[in-house]
Amino acid sequence: MGNHKTKLELTWIGKENRPRLEPRILVVDSAKSCHAPFRIGENDIFDNRLIFGDNLLALKALEQEFAGKVKCIYIDPPYNTGSAFTHYDDGVEHSIWLTLMRDRLELLQQLLAKDGSLWITIDDTESHYLKILCDEIFGRNNFVANAIWQKKFSPQNDAKWLSDSHDHILIYAKEKELWRPRLLSRTPEMDARYKNPDKDPRGLWQSGDLSAKTYNANTDYIITAPSGRKIRPPESRSWIVNEQKFKELCADNRIWFGKTGNNVPRIKQFISEVQSGVVAKTIWLRDEVGDNQDAKKEVKQFNPTDSFATPKPERLLYRVLELASNPGDLVLDSFAGSGTTGSVAHKMGRRWIMVELGDHCHTHIIPRMKKIIDGEDKGGVTEAAGWKGGGGFRYYRIAPSLLEKDQFGNWVISKEFNPAMLAEAICKLEGFTYAPSETVYWQHGHSTESDFIYVTTQTLTREQMQKLSDEVGEGRSLLVMCGAFRVKSLDGFPNLTVKKIPKAVLNSCEWGKDDYSLEVNNLPMKSPEEQPESVTAVQKPRSKEERRASAQGALFDMPDGKGGAK
Repeated sequence: MGNHKTKLELTWIGKENRPRLEPRILVVDSAKSCHAPFRIGENDIFDNRLIFGDNLLALKALEQEFAGKVKCIYIDPPYNTGSAFTHYDDGVEHSIWLTLMRDRLELLQQLLAKDGSLWITIDDTESHYLKILCDEIFGRNNFVANAIWQKKFSPQNDAKWLSDSHDHILIYAKEKELWRPRLLSRTPEMDARYKNPDKDPRGLWQSGDLSAKTYNANTDYIITAPSGRKIRPPESRSWIVNEQKFKELCADNRIWFGKTGNNVPRIKQFISEVQSGVVAKTIWLRDEVGDNQDAKKEVKQFNPTDSFATPKPERLLYRVLELASNPGDLVLDSFAGSGTTGSVAHKMGRRWIMVELGDHCHTHIIPRMKKIIDGEDKGGVTEAAGWKGGGGFRYYRIAPSLLEKDQFGNWVISKEFNPAMLAEAICKLEGFTYAPSETVYWQHGHSTESDFIYVTTQTLTREQMQKLSDEVGEGRSLLVMCGAFRVKSLDGFPNLTVKKIPKAVLNSCEWGKDDYSLEVNNLPMKSPEEQPESVTAVQKPRSKEERRASAQGALFDMPDGKGGAK
């Protein structure tokens, strides 16, 4: 086969269909937000986000602001065990799940920082298909590992086949060559192995094997112990150092022959010289990171009547975040569930964003986070993280679709949008940063230091546009998004580009769809004739010349030919 490489791709029913997502804005709800009344520590974090709504729309809403900024993403998606897909046969069920995961993973990949990583818990039902899907999106070369988490202790005696005791944790880096996991903290049990039986002034040490598994004739020699005993390496092995290096180690009191001086030689490893942490392994036992029963006990502390079906223990997330992030880094969980990721991130001093559509956003996550902020949560990893309380979060809901149909079936701006919401939504659609000026009425956002956007539902006259053009002046440009305008040509306003809303945005995405969730009854299949559009690219502002060219067709579309809009 030579050096030829074949790219393995997963195919399924409907893979070619992609949602044309509307980049919604997020609306803060202060009544559901929570902040500590005062700062407890100097590193308290208050700008965390809890987003209520469809997670695909939420990820699209976050894309413009957070693309390339998230250090660690952890998700615990539905496992597709069949309970949520009772109305479809196995082939369609599996295909729908893959499509929904693909759409989300593509956006998650965009949000990850170059030195960021993705961690996904999944069981055997879809883990191997998900691995190939992630290979396509992240690149097979960016696969890090498949860690095994022991989620159960007792066997299920009613299992038809084998009693499952583990879940998979698929780990991907955005760019594997840039990403390295942090070391795990040393435990007291690890340090307890270090003693100092010979009162060495360099402190505590433990002894290590002096022999190597691979035989090397140059390091196969006889060692004479202080007792006079002649010692050779174990059969088929050799020493790890040559004879000259061994003598140097002996002179430095680095070789230990036991208290009687008659044991097989071992090399001394001082605690002061070992690395500050330990390398993580791919087997995560329940004794180290908790199991399902631990997780349910933790959830009952803040919601005793509903322990949640499949929570994850805080120690499991503590392990993930310890390996994948530093204090102050941004952590994202778009399948928040009972809120374990945000809970642990908050206690560990990470910034966090959680997205949840279900009612447990209000019945589980908010009560849980309030207890943590108030310092009332004594369970989970509170003690290990040294958590005392503080910080806060803002609660957001996803805004409704910008456009809705009126009684005549025409697309119009939603009545739920006030001027500020409209300006922010148009900025996001056109790829501008929403940053309204307090002093200049026509500066609602910018794409560069000299390129601005103005959003209004007014019908602009020539006089108004002349005033705008004069105020913008030379060396700056302005995109005007308005309800209508009364001018036949823009030639007199070289620093303005004018577009009408909603006409200018009608074809940019699909409008009025609020649910892309994993509930199958909310998932009508896209018709074959619809043309798919990628959801992975962040909308970028076009150049002034491109904007002017696209706007020309809107100048003369009135029936009376007067170049306005009704």
